[in-house]
Amino acid sequence: MLKLSKLTDYAVVALVRLGQKEDVTTSPVLSRSTGIPEPTIAKVLKVLAAQGIVISQRGARGGYRLARPLSEISVAAVIQAIDGPISLTTCVDGGECDARSKCGLVGQWDAVNGAILQALSSISLSDMQNHTVTSRRGPDAPSAALGPLATA
Repeated sequence: MLKLSKLTDYAVVALVRLGQKEDVTTSPVLSRSTGIPEPTIAKVLKVLAAQGIVISQRGARGGYRLARPLSEISVAAVIQAIDGPISLTTCVDGGECDARSKCGLVGQWDAVNGAILQALSSISLSDMQNHTVTSRRGPDAPSAALGPLATA
């Protein structure tokens, strides 16, 4: 099963909420508005700041703000910031694999991984916020439901 980590999910929710704020926002305020525990929000924001997705401001009027608009932050960028490189299998992009000599599929997962990375890179957090993510199944497919993000 391909599944994102909870921290990545929380990061998307926190970033979308930050995108709705005009001013600098603190982690306790984000915690209250998202329902995500404050220590978790603080951890996520620290990682996102280190990756340049949010900016941290110190001082009495300190907190966090987006480094760039939601429309310029892709879902792929958030996943990579929190979880590291997007890699479906250990052999993607020449990674080490114990069965490499007998597998027969060397390099074949790269195309699948690339397609997923391209799809995730094409969806911005603004798309998530505005519920404009469309299915990749075809042009007539209805927009995808966003579940918990619909109320974030």
